Amino acid sequence: MGSMFRSEEVALVQLFLPTAAAYTCVSRLGELGLVEFRDLNASVSAFQRRFVVDVRRCEELEKTFTFLQEEVRRAGLVLPPPEGRLPAPPPRDLLRIQEETERLAQELRDVRGNQQALRVQLHQLQLHAAVLGQGHGPQLAAAHTYAASERTPLLQAPGGPHQDLRVNFVAGAVEPHKAPALERLLWRACRGFLIASFRELEQPLEHPVTGEPATWMTFLISYWGEQIGQKIRKITDCFHCHVFPFLEQEEACHAALQQLQQQSQELREVLGETERFLSQVLGRVQQLLPPAQAQVHKMKAVYLALNQCSVSTTHKCLIAEVWCATQDLPALQEALRDSSTEEGVSAVAHRIPSREMPPTLIRTNRFTASFQGIVDAYGVGRYQEVNPAPYTIITFPFLFAVMFGDVGHGLLMFLFALAMVLAENRPAVKTAQNEIWQTFFGGRYLLLLMGLFSVYTGFIYNECFSRASSIFPSGWSVAAMANQSGWSDAFLAQHTMLTLDPNVTGVFLGPYPFGIDPIWSLAANHLSFLNSFKMKMSVILGVVHMAFGVVLGVFNHMHFGQRHRLLLETLPELTFLLGLFGYLVFLVIYKWLRVSATNAASAPSILIHFINMFLFSHSPTNRPLYPRQEVVQAMLVVLALAMVPVLLLGTPLHLLCRHRRRLRRPTGRKQEDKAGLLGLPDASVNGWGSDEEKAGGLEDEQEAEGAYISLLCLASLRWLGAPVQHGRDAVRTGRLTYSVVGAGIRGGIFPFTATDNVGRGFFIHAFIWLRKIPSSPSLLKFFKSHWILSNMFSCGS
Repeated sequence: MGSMFRSEEVALVQLFLPTAAAYTCVSRLGELGLVEFRDLNASVSAFQRRFVVDVRRCEELEKTFTFLQEEVRRAGLVLPPPEGRLPAPPPRDLLRIQEETERLAQELRDVRGNQQALRVQLHQLQLHAAVLGQGHGPQLAAAHTYAASERTPLLQAPGGPHQDLRVNFVAGAVEPHKAPALERLLWRACRGFLIASFRELEQPLEHPVTGEPATWMTFLISYWGEQIGQKIRKITDCFHCHVFPFLEQEEACHAALQQLQQQSQELREVLGETERFLSQVLGRVQQLLPPAQAQVHKMKAVYLALNQCSVSTTHKCLIAEVWCATQDLPALQEALRDSSTEEGVSAVAHRIPSREMPPTLIRTNRFTASFQGIVDAYGVGRYQEVNPAPYTIITFPFLFAVMFGDVGHGLLMFLFALAMVLAENRPAVKTAQNEIWQTFFGGRYLLLLMGLFSVYTGFIYNECFSRASSIFPSGWSVAAMANQSGWSDAFLAQHTMLTLDPNVTGVFLGPYPFGIDPIWSLAANHLSFLNSFKMKMSVILGVVHMAFGVVLGVFNHMHFGQRHRLLLETLPELTFLLGLFGYLVFLVIYKWLRVSATNAASAPSILIHFINMFLFSHSPTNRPLYPRQEVVQAMLVVLALAMVPVLLLGTPLHLLCRHRRRLRRPTGRKQEDKAGLLGLPDASVNGWGSDEEKAGGLEDEQEAEGAYISLLCLASLRWLGAPVQHGRDAVRTGRLTYSVVGAGIRGGIFPFTATDNVGRGFFIHAFIWLRKIPSSPSLLKFFKSHWILSNMFSCGS
């Protein structure tokens, strides 16, 4: 559980893996998930590594798996998840898996091809039968007979070159959207020497490729002359028309229809057998594909890990370097011993020193994974830094609830998340492929707490589905005000808005037991009252969070042995933060405690006092809250400004002095220190810790000093400017935003320097902004008249 609050101790381990047992050892380590491999062949291209051929074989198999998976999805089937945890198969089993998958893929291709060919033939027969059954023939024959009878001469014409000219027919089918263009082109190309009839099929036919119902237009064209016939055939080919032979005799047409129907019936039977065989093949694919995919995927991962190992000079073993948690070292040794014993050899692992910073390792479970993911999305902390995720478990849902607070909506969110939590072990829920569902399901515990906190803050705001509710009796009495004020009928008729005076006896009976009194929902100043309440609340919460982030940095300084930062960073940061914004919180709380309803009309303005604090002035109309307030405020501003050069130059100058003292140290002393460092068993843990060592390790020491000092100064400027900037934004807009906690994004919540980013992930929830309260025009107008203060605050942007 301690790893939740700080990343675990990680050591660099060197592995000597015999060639015969290297695959088995890496496969076992991969199943346990204990190590992270370092690439010892970074200068070697991927095509020149030792196991590149094996990786390619696995990639070819993955392509075959992709084809089989698409065929299964095309058939509307679902691949079941693999049963249990399948280990990576031995290398000799790869050939067996490859043969089985290739045989299944080829068989599936053949069956699919036969099925497609049969569907195309069946579709052609159906179209042919539809063309013959549409009845174009009698109308065209009657039209030709009628036209011939009108043009037949009374006397027999003598023989000529066209005496043997006869009418020919072209029948077929075309897609409906092509029919108008086809008819126009035929008429223009043949100059009207044809008669065409187009009809739409009454029943759609199944498309042979997509399987969806599609409508077709049948046509019958009669023409004279061979040249016109050639034009018609070329045009129909260009439009991809299906052309069929047309029989003019009715008896021959009926016989052809019967033959086509018989052939269609035979094709349907053959197609049904083909589809049944296809379903059998797909069933075998469903059984083989999930375990084979998992095994080949693991095998590829093993070979990729082996490609990161270097080969010994004798070519008898592979040398690997891995990062491993210190507490997992015994398990690592045992796994190597068990894996190598099966092959009759022994693998060796020993810890080695390292000056490189180890990776950050934080173990999570199903509850903390979503919160850790939020923090990591903003930035993964440095090795052995304080992990802000445990605190985010409370702060993130609570600050969301401050924005979202509503009993009804929060209860719906809580019930939805609770249903996901209760059903989390069901296979159907885990294997759902919907991306939106996976997002919600992954953050189910986050949603659960967000809904629960929203119910709590909803009771504080006294809102349920945006409506106030009277759980307890109101603390205000209208009857007492009416009795003692003498409100007559005439007075009530003239005044539509009535005022309740808490100074009148019996009007204000006491505070509401929990939350905001529901009578405020009926008040005309409801919005201004909530504006004032929620803005003061956001300032208090934000300053507390910022101070907490600075305090977290203390644990980092103590753990890394950087005690100088306590005086040069933490103390100035707390002085600057609490001297300005902590004083603002003090003014808010002091005014709440000192000002009552009797003297509320003459209560001083905190906003005016805070502005005068920076301008070193006073307002005659704004009386002080306590004696000698101006002196205290001036001292706090001067003290805060005095912390600025300490923050900017304190740590850089201290590191510079230490670095130069080390450079002036005798050479023999340096070699002794270096040898002593390499002799430490835990050098991989403590050898990287100090910032000055990292800066001193660069080749150009003067350049390192200048770059490091500049970086620290920039970080300090960001820390100084962020809370001021966000405080200005909150006051200027009058909007209840998380401006004060939003300062964490700009580096204002915690000691954000080049080497200390403990809080970078702590306030990821600062992205949540409270949009429930509209802007206050009076505050905007007021701050437009004080543009000097606004420009002064902008220096931190």
